[in-house]
Amino acid sequence: VQLQASGGGLVQAGGSLRLSCAASGRTFSRSSMAWFRQAPGKEREFVSGISWAGGTYYVDSVEGRFTISRDNAKNTVYLQMNSLKPEDTAVYYCAARDSIVILRTPSSYTYWGQGTLVTVSS
Repeated sequence: VQLQASGGGLVQAGGSLRLSCAASGRTFSRSSMAWFRQAPGKEREFVSGISWAGGTYYVDSVEGRFTISRDNAKNTVYLQMNSLKPEDTAVYYCAARDSIVILRTPSSYTYWGQGTLVTVSS
């Protein structure tokens, strides 16, 4: 079972990026998927989640700027990030858990991707 995150990069403030997380080894169509991020010297924090039923959740700091979506046919979850700010700079991780319930604690997730670096310059 593998989650492969991609799409990170260097972007100027106000720019956009789209992260992808492709799952392999099993289907995650009945799993909740989430994105976390970890900035240098900080704890890993919940950014956004989407249940298998389609419910979406966001941390307040990205509400209205980020959009999470999923394509179950492709076993892939996306994070569209617009109006990026320097404080969004972090390594972004995708994660999955076998439940309809989205939780915001990293320990609640069983499967993790390797992370993709997002750097927003001012």
